[in-house]
Amino acid sequence: MAKKKILFINQEISPYVPDNNLSLMGKDLPQAMQERNHEIRTFMPKWSIINERRGQLHEVIRLSGMNLIIDDTDHPLIIKVASIQSARIQVYFIDNDDYFGKRLMQKDEVGEDYIDNGERAIFFARGVLETVKKLRWVPDIIHCQGWMSAVVPLYIKTAYHDEPSFAETKVVTSLYNQNLDRGFGDHFKKCLEFREARADLLKDYNDIFNFSDLTKLAIEYSDGIIQADKTIDNQFINFAKEKNIPVLGYQEDFADAYESFYDQLFPEKAGEE
Repeated sequence: MAKKKILFINQEISPYVPDNNLSLMGKDLPQAMQERNHEIRTFMPKWSIINERRGQLHEVIRLSGMNLIIDDTDHPLIIKVASIQSARIQVYFIDNDDYFGKRLMQKDEVGEDYIDNGERAIFFARGVLETVKKLRWVPDIIHCQGWMSAVVPLYIKTAYHDEPSFAETKVVTSLYNQNLDRGFGDHFKKCLEFREARADLLKDYNDIFNFSDLTKLAIEYSDGIIQADKTIDNQFINFAKEKNIPVLGYQEDFADAYESFYDQLFPEKAGEE
């Protein structure tokens, strides 16, 4: 297939967080595509459980310093970077004291979903896209993995659709067997607003967004969907098919199948080298 620039936006990446299917794919998929000579960039949140010294993270001053306004509040964007030597891939981390500093991942110390998880996902999505613009790098494909990346497809197709970095980009979303117990509150739609990403685009969704809404939002604005776990709630696969969005079923040996799926999103370029 034609070599492509692929941006991986991951919720979790091993070894920075504990191993599970999502975190392992966060490492293995970019590594596999890089070994096939695709050019990659990889992002994840800088969760507080990540040991910066052990992981050898350091701040990238030239990329940090921007403020993102969410819910009428300025939130400083901090970018850090590290390398997974065994996989030979570099990882960019999106950090912010309000959303990630001294806090766990999805759930707090008593096992409850953070009430601002929706805002955290919004900050992460915008932080990644603004950083990619600063890198002056133009991805052919953006591959989103995990609910933290679920608002990226909406932003790519609306708020960032005229940006030179993303004008021709295709978006792929992998669905994992995840869930969030708590909804995102009645102001999530307002927080999500940015440029052409308006709240009225979400009129078909619940006023109080929940995990199902978030997943369907990601699906609706994606160009392709991948079932990344063996079992996925059928409502999401059926929703994608109703929207006529291509779906790739679960693949045990994923690399060749994913690469072919990427290529199918560019039918006019299929077979180019």
